[in-house]
Amino acid sequence: MAKVNKIKKKPLDITDIPIIDDNQLKKATWASAFSNAIEWYDFGVYSFLAYIIGQIFFPHISPSVQIIAALSTFSIPFFIRPLGGIIFGLIGDNIGRQKVLSISLVIMSLSTFCIGLIPTYETIGVTSPVLLLIVKLAQGFSIGGEYSGSATVVAEYSPDRKRGFIGGWLDFGSMVGFILGAGLVVFLSMLLSQSALYNWGWRIPFLIALPLGIISFILHHISEETPTFQQHLDARQSENIAETSSTTALKQIISQYWRHILICAGLIIVTNVSFYLLLTYMPSYLAHNLNYDTEHGLLIIIAIMVGMLIIQPIVGLLSDKIGRKPFILIGSIGLLLLSYPAFVLINSQHIPLVFLGVFILALFINCFTGIITSILPAMFPTNIRYSAIASIFNIVIIVAGLTPTLVAWLVEATGNLFMPAYYLMMIGFIGVITGLAMHETAKKPLHNTTPTAANRHEAKALLSEHFDSIEGEVEDIDQQIEELQNKRQELVDQHPKLD
Repeated sequence: MAKVNKIKKKPLDITDIPIIDDNQLKKATWASAFSNAIEWYDFGVYSFLAYIIGQIFFPHISPSVQIIAALSTFSIPFFIRPLGGIIFGLIGDNIGRQKVLSISLVIMSLSTFCIGLIPTYETIGVTSPVLLLIVKLAQGFSIGGEYSGSATVVAEYSPDRKRGFIGGWLDFGSMVGFILGAGLVVFLSMLLSQSALYNWGWRIPFLIALPLGIISFILHHISEETPTFQQHLDARQSENIAETSSTTALKQIISQYWRHILICAGLIIVTNVSFYLLLTYMPSYLAHNLNYDTEHGLLIIIAIMVGMLIIQPIVGLLSDKIGRKPFILIGSIGLLLLSYPAFVLINSQHIPLVFLGVFILALFINCFTGIITSILPAMFPTNIRYSAIASIFNIVIIVAGLTPTLVAWLVEATGNLFMPAYYLMMIGFIGVITGLAMHETAKKPLHNTTPTAANRHEAKALLSEHFDSIEGEVEDIDQQIEELQNKRQELVDQHPKLD
């Protein structure tokens, strides 16, 4: 066998640890949070207008089926998100994160804007819901690259000891966007007469998406590429490494990181199913199944969202201190044990108890949303990070996207108002299994990357921890070698001709 000469790497030095520029970090974080806010602005608008959209685009069916049809139009685009995720992820891993995010934002904003331009069923007939579905499919394709790209950017910009806190602001943006969308719907419903809201007022929130998208595009356009990806680009150019093809990327993800794939899938299911059930389905549940005024249901959810905003960065900050794993387990066990009692409160017909029941669920959901963006990017190396997260996220997210439609159908089919609680209990069980199986990622560098620090003092501490980690790994390898040598000797001693 030919001897392979390996190039010996020089020891890691303090100068090899990137010091993250605070201004660039803030700029990248707010740009990503803002783009995520636009995505969830549409979700908030669409879910809170589902009862109107059902009547406008599906007028000749029963009210119950109208809600299901409107939520189905929300869910179907999730099936095209994996295609968008694979394409945007591959481009993002080869040419850069910020460029791809800018492209996806343009498509997303334009498609949301176009919803506000579609004529009603009474005007153009069946063409109206068909156009709605086409626009939602375009929106789904663009969103396939948005969240995973934003999570990658924020994670790669964040210092290792602040990744949980910084990453938490991404879903903070999601909640702000949802609140803005839902709040605008509530404001319009209070300001306009019912006829005005049904005739033209419902279009306003969708039309506003265009100027919001332009602002987000500018923010990403002026943001610099992440330091981690820039290092990867420089290394690839210096070593003359070719770009990664889609086939190569997918093979590497599946063959080398199958365990990480399963853990990511579990985290994505738990986080997004619970999030979508609370924010997308709950307004319709309160209005249609529990017969609350639409405004009351909307105001309850908005108030809960404001509370989640306060808790969100606290969870991210604490995860940098005590770890991400405890929060996954707390949130999952909470859903498993307390979802049913929470829905008992929600079905009590007393507003304070309804609020308390929804808040209990929101509190546990915060345990996931506060840290998931700091966990997922830490599981994959830089050359496939965007592709891996985008592919896995957008395949698994289909389950979450179907949640509003599926739960609405289950309630209608069984007549059991506690079906959402049973659904969340099942999700909590999946979360417990995932939480037990995952490795801790807090205070550690991203996969196969050097540590990153907020300042030189922190860089020295990280370098010392990195050396300690290497020493521990070397000791483990030495122990394994010794055990193998002992086993080898035992086998040799049993053979007369081996020495």
